[in-house]
Amino acid sequence: MTTKLILRKNEEHRLLSGHLWIFSNEIAGIEGEQIKGDIVELYSAGRQFLGQGFFNPSSLIIFRLLTRARDVITPEFWTERIRSAADYRSKIMGGQKSLRVVFGESDNLPGLIVDKYADVLSVQFLSAGMELNSDAVVAALRRVFNPAGIIARNDSSLRVLEGLEQTSGVLWGDVPAELEIEQDGIRFNVHPSAGQKTGFFFDQRENRRALAQYCAGKTLLDVFSYTGSFSMYALKNGAAKAVAVDSSEQALEAASCNARLNGVADRFSAVKADCFDFFSDENEKASGEKYDIIVLDPPALVKNKKHLQAGFRAYVKLNAAALSRLSPGGLLATSSCSHHLSPADFRVMLMQAAGKARKMVRLVEQRSQGRDHPVLVSMPETEYLKFAILSTLLS
Repeated sequence: MTTKLILRKNEEHRLLSGHLWIFSNEIAGIEGEQIKGDIVELYSAGRQFLGQGFFNPSSLIIFRLLTRARDVITPEFWTERIRSAADYRSKIMGGQKSLRVVFGESDNLPGLIVDKYADVLSVQFLSAGMELNSDAVVAALRRVFNPAGIIARNDSSLRVLEGLEQTSGVLWGDVPAELEIEQDGIRFNVHPSAGQKTGFFFDQRENRRALAQYCAGKTLLDVFSYTGSFSMYALKNGAAKAVAVDSSEQALEAASCNARLNGVADRFSAVKADCFDFFSDENEKASGEKYDIIVLDPPALVKNKKHLQAGFRAYVKLNAAALSRLSPGGLLATSSCSHHLSPADFRVMLMQAAGKARKMVRLVEQRSQGRDHPVLVSMPETEYLKFAILSTLLS
């Protein structure tokens, strides 16, 4: 018998408005076995059927909606959902060979992330339900994409919230230790089993392209550079020089490799440093060097709501320091991938950072994540990346 979740009175309104999650404190009762990751039925307090989805009694998100229909979940269900995600990107993204092809809830596949690196797929199962159905999902991915190999990068901390182990490994086929992808004619080496997240950050692709148009003849400082993707875009679009700063020696070695791969190594340099302390470092301050463009792409500084104030202050400090190191009339390209920092909070942060730096700034562009990371308008949790290009006014 299928397990049934019964909601408290009036708790169905958010779901009926298009949201896909139910939280544990919204449940009045559970009828049937409580198996983590199982597909269960959801009902209102008045016993109206609302849909089927993943159940996880160990998680704050106790239910993730899969379908509003009563249909039996078959292997064809996964194939159809994944093919729909692929078709969307074919229509919106054109002939891109390397991109995010599945973005969880935004593709009606809660807890599934799939990045495509040419003919290799990198997968994250971030919900207990997807973990339980991983064999069927992998089979569907093979049917839709016919990849050379599939690797699981299940080392995300989000799995801990679901009560899942953090693991990685090849699921099918051949996955090389290193492969090459192309983004807008720019070449990148990717290490599918060793890089951050799934190996590369596709979500900033369109933001890199947006910034690149301002880089000809300019000097660029790329802070939290990872493997230097913003630097490569800048240099390939005529920047005079780019300096990448990161705390990871491995990431900087990869950035230098990318510079050689793209024939721009003579204009690229790498600095190993704690990016949060970089602007206050005595040697760096003594140099007094100014840059025409500074990029800030830090990790999420607001991991949850209780860290919002501390993370907000860290963003203000970091952005104020960067604004102080810009040449007159320079550009700051800054971002936040913290979901708990809203777009409105991000704008207030920029205002406070400008005030702290005693700078007047203009908003050149305000952007979000790339189109291969679509946002569900009914689910703000799917919009996480804030990106802005600011121009300082001459004083």
